[in-house]
Amino acid sequence: MLVVVCPQPDGTVVVQDVDRAQPGLPVVATETVEVEELPALVRAREAAASPTGTAPDAGLRWVWADTAATYPALLDADVRVDRCWDLRLCRTILRGSALTARTPYASAPRSAWDEARTAAAPEGLFDLTPPVALDPLRELRDQQRALTAAVGEDGRPESSRLWLLLAAESAGALVAAEMTFAGVPWDVVEHDRLLSELLGPRPAPGFRPALLEAKAAQVSAALGVGEINPDSPVELLRSMRLAGLPATSTRSWELQQIDHPAIAPLLEYKKMSRLMTANGWHWLDTWVAGGRFRPVYVPGGVVTGRWASDGGGALQLPHQVRSAVRADPGWVLVVADAAQLEPRILAAMSGDEAMATAGQAADMYEGMVATGAVATRQQAKFGMLGAMYGGTQGESGRMLPRITRAFPQALALVEAAARAGEQGEIVSTWLGRSSPLPSAEWRSAHSAAGAEGGSAAEQEAVRSQARSWGRFTRNFVVQGTAAEWALCWMALLRLRLRALSETVTGGPHLAFFLHDEIMVHTPAELADQVVEMVQETAHEAGRILFEGSPVEFRLTTAVVTAYSDAK
Repeated sequence: MLVVVCPQPDGTVVVQDVDRAQPGLPVVATETVEVEELPALVRAREAAASPTGTAPDAGLRWVWADTAATYPALLDADVRVDRCWDLRLCRTILRGSALTARTPYASAPRSAWDEARTAAAPEGLFDLTPPVALDPLRELRDQQRALTAAVGEDGRPESSRLWLLLAAESAGALVAAEMTFAGVPWDVVEHDRLLSELLGPRPAPGFRPALLEAKAAQVSAALGVGEINPDSPVELLRSMRLAGLPATSTRSWELQQIDHPAIAPLLEYKKMSRLMTANGWHWLDTWVAGGRFRPVYVPGGVVTGRWASDGGGALQLPHQVRSAVRADPGWVLVVADAAQLEPRILAAMSGDEAMATAGQAADMYEGMVATGAVATRQQAKFGMLGAMYGGTQGESGRMLPRITRAFPQALALVEAAARAGEQGEIVSTWLGRSSPLPSAEWRSAHSAAGAEGGSAAEQEAVRSQARSWGRFTRNFVVQGTAAEWALCWMALLRLRLRALSETVTGGPHLAFFLHDEIMVHTPAELADQVVEMVQETAHEAGRILFEGSPVEFRLTTAVVTAYSDAK
């Protein structure tokens, strides 16, 4: 059963039961409640639904405009849901997918549904009424029609594969809201100790900490042109030129090429300053409260389907502060990351038997060595990086011919994606998320170059742009499919963990996610059970996406009290 949540301008909410097994999705029951009554209704409906299962199409599914606007207030009322259909996230995928490109839904003009709403009302209050009236039921029906009409390049129906992507994306939105609600366990005292050790004691507002100030003075002394402010790129570059340094920018990679006594302390200063800016005391005061860091995740925030962060910098959590991520007393952190995820994804997508054999090893790069493709693990790693990211220089470029000979089907897949990108065409992930078209300026330049020829310099500029876009599409198909696997992994794990606790934070729960790594905060006595669930759901995610593939999705797992001990 689908249950559609339809906020009304008068502050009430119409809840409509929709029979998803019938054509046209007919409404079979309607109930209107005050917005404050919605949590109680959701709790009762969830309790009355069939027992929780892990099948993608099992149980009750809530349909609403935006999980980020609706679910946090339900969580504040101690209400959880098993499944949802996030209309905005699904719309973005359906409007951009090559599988639905020929449907009226994809070609329709933009509407209020395309204007993202990404946050709930403050203090957990419900504010479901959108600034422009929306009709969730109509949007759901439009999406279902587009989904039913989804076809691949060969004309074969692709609705089941695309449906899995939409369900996984919606599950990811639930995971994101629950992780923000639960927070990452954070030791403020340990964080302050780390900062004091690395930067000096906490300074007064507007001043640098002592060690950072001393490092700035060291840079000034080494340059010998008077006191400078290393935080000002303009002033720093001017001072370096006055000192006779051949610097054209203040980027670290360029500074590393210069031989001068000021460079080492300057690079150290830049590293210390980044820590101060990204995760210093101001960050600590802003983002950590009650022993929890609560970042704001944005599912599907990157075109490949990877997540982004809308606050707190969760996706750039530096190793320097990870010892501050500490489990509560009596609890532990189960940290798991997928070993060589993208190469395994490529092996499964391409059906390359030799690479699939390598993918059965605990360390896929060692598995590639065992096939005789390359001599060392490092060669295998560099070769695969070249294959997936289009690297043609250095060790990656040198190993690429060997990788191509050993795994021809896998390399053919990414090469085809690269060629499509160079021609300005769309490519798609395994489940059907499609890449954007290059910009209008890009297409215009390539069209003009093809029609008029242009100068040699102009032709080379066009070819360079084409190669660059080709590198993007080359990696898009692999990175995007890896993101789909991770979504399925988290969706399955979330439901398994839910069975262990009546509330989100009362038992084992997902606390952190970073592309191919997850963290579960769990009572210590359940750690072994959680590790087993983490591993089982990783394998199940692989089976769901690549049924019959021999590729195994291996994990490295650690049970620790501090995140820094997981590596």
